Amino acid sequence: MPLSDEEARLLHQLEQSLAAEDPDFASTLRGSKQAARNRKVAVASGLGFFVGLIVLFSGALLAQTWLGVVGFVIMLVTAYLFVQAWRGGLTGTDESPAPQSAKGSSGPKQSGGSFVDRMEERWQRRQDGDEI
Repeated sequence: MPLSDEEARLLHQLEQSLAAEDPDFASTLRGSKQAARNRKVAVASGLGFFVGLIVLFSGALLAQTWLGVVGFVIMLVTAYLFVQAWRGGLTGTDESPAPQSAKGSSGPKQSGGSFVDRMEERWQRRQDGDEI
């Protein structure tokens, strides 16, 4: 049952006031929806990759080159979709650290660093006694 115009307007106002009062919480809520979508895309693309693999091998066994090419294209497209979902984030948690005070900072920290940089940063926070 769709919302009436009045209900939709009230819901929109509530969302705006939530975002204004607690932007971190609003960001978390939006992020969890995006993560759920990314998980669905990742699962679907994994299944699609498996189907493409079967089509590829079927083309090879039946000596049908066109069928093998179709299977390869399916695998390529689904692998691309999986990588995009992976980059978008599959978990609902934000991996970027919260801004810290100067008490334990050992240098500039970047939220969008490489995997190794994030792991080093997490290790440093553990050594400093901070929670993750």
